[in-house]
Amino acid sequence: MKPRHSAPDGDPNQRKWYVPEGTDLALFSAWLPAAMSSADLVPVPTSERLPSLGGAGREVAAPKKGVPLSQLLASVAQAVAQTFRSGVWTIVEVVETRARSGHVYLELSERSSDGSLLATARAIIWANVANRILPEFERATGASIAPGIKLLVRAKPNFKPQYGFSIEVDAIDPDYTLGDLEARKREIRARLQQEGIFDANKKLPPPWDFNAILVVAPQEAAGLGDFRVEANRLERFGICRFAYASSRFQGEGAAREIRDALLNALAHWGKSGNAPPDAVAIIRGGGAVNDLAWLNDYELAKTICCLGVPVLTGVGHERDSTIIDEVANTRFDTPSKVAAGIELVIKRRIDEAKAHFEFIAAQITRVGTGARALLDKGFTAVQSGALKQVAAARQTTFALVGELQLGAKLTVRDAKHESGVLMTDVGHNAYQLLAMAKREVPGVFSEIRGGACNVVKTARTLTTTRLEAIHDRTSLDVSRSRASIEQDLQTVALSARQQIASSRNAATAVFREVAGQGPERTLGRGFAIVLNELGQPVTSAADAKSMGELEIELKDGRVAVGVKRGL
Repeated sequence: MKPRHSAPDGDPNQRKWYVPEGTDLALFSAWLPAAMSSADLVPVPTSERLPSLGGAGREVAAPKKGVPLSQLLASVAQAVAQTFRSGVWTIVEVVETRARSGHVYLELSERSSDGSLLATARAIIWANVANRILPEFERATGASIAPGIKLLVRAKPNFKPQYGFSIEVDAIDPDYTLGDLEARKREIRARLQQEGIFDANKKLPPPWDFNAILVVAPQEAAGLGDFRVEANRLERFGICRFAYASSRFQGEGAAREIRDALLNALAHWGKSGNAPPDAVAIIRGGGAVNDLAWLNDYELAKTICCLGVPVLTGVGHERDSTIIDEVANTRFDTPSKVAAGIELVIKRRIDEAKAHFEFIAAQITRVGTGARALLDKGFTAVQSGALKQVAAARQTTFALVGELQLGAKLTVRDAKHESGVLMTDVGHNAYQLLAMAKREVPGVFSEIRGGACNVVKTARTLTTTRLEAIHDRTSLDVSRSRASIEQDLQTVALSARQQIASSRNAATAVFREVAGQGPERTLGRGFAIVLNELGQPVTSAADAKSMGELEIELKDGRVAVGVKRGL
């Protein structure tokens, strides 16, 4: 396409543009000046002779039908250069970045609200421009040029026949990128607030203590390493248990992976029969703003809001803030500060437990001292009562046994005396009868003998009967006395055994306490033992007054003392 000054009316200001015959004229309308239209393009007939560049009046052959590709593309390149002499501010999304020899090569795109692709283009930031605009952009936004970031760039279209269409970027507006990131957070925040769940996790009471924590973090991340330095120390001493779930934290689909890793880890935790974790910690190290922007996701934020476990976040650095930081129960600046916060709560509980233990120990000591005094007093009373009961039982038993023995002896003696008297009487009567019979007439000797025999038999029978009666009565009396004595002895022995057993049980407990203390410790508390000359304990003032000298055993030895009898 070339201009030719050939105005039929002789007006030298009128200019027409000529193109090869058969070319679609509408293709060039986009590059025409604003005052011209496609009607100003005049096809060159094949029979027309074009003036030669070699000199006036020379004619050349008419061009062939069609033009070379290079000529067409050169025309397009010229049109693009004339139309876009300066850059145009354009909204783009970065798909891919490459750096080579200081130059930055970009793949750009535009997508509709439903995610469908509308346009793509290649772009380049030359090394001298990149050295100037990229540091300023990163310093202003905290973000780096990476896939997924939206930019407002000043783009200058460039078309070259050998390489095709591309865009040269010579400026980037950081305010647009910051506004886009903030707008995304603002949209998610408003949606969660409208659903009434924005501060649901914040309203959960923070953990009173930490025993088990689920940690979601990128695998092998530097922030995770800082966290585990503290976490491993707590876990090594059995103070707190940590379970880890790994996920990507940047790139397309990272938020969904974090959500799936979190929910799957909690489901596995519940299936193992363990109680729910005390908290969930979501951590990652610092990074560019656009690296953290992947965490500004509605579904991930909603999952954290609806979680029944307090969520602790430690994402990035102090200046970084994401939507999950806003909805979490507790936000920390960095992963290491999350570990420090957990350790601080555990230390607070330990200090409280230590104070409570010391208070309980003091109360136990006070109660133990009082109980020991009561035991000492009770032991003394029980020991004294037991000794008195045993002495009384012994005296009663000895008295009863003596009375029973005396009664038995008296009964046997009386029976023996009565039997002797009867025998004497019987013998005396028998001799008298025998003498009388001898003096009587011999004729009645047989009668006398018979009568004597009868009398002797009768006397013998009577004596035997009386002896048996006396023996039976004596035996019965002795049996009754023995039974009564045995019953009394059993009653006394049973009562004594019961009393001794009760006293032994009561005294044993006290003996154990006293034995645990030992005589040395008893003497060490200020007590002393009073001994007589034989080294036996003296337990009453009366016994002490009856002695001339006494010894007092103290903690570190014995001291001899004299007794004043007038006291």
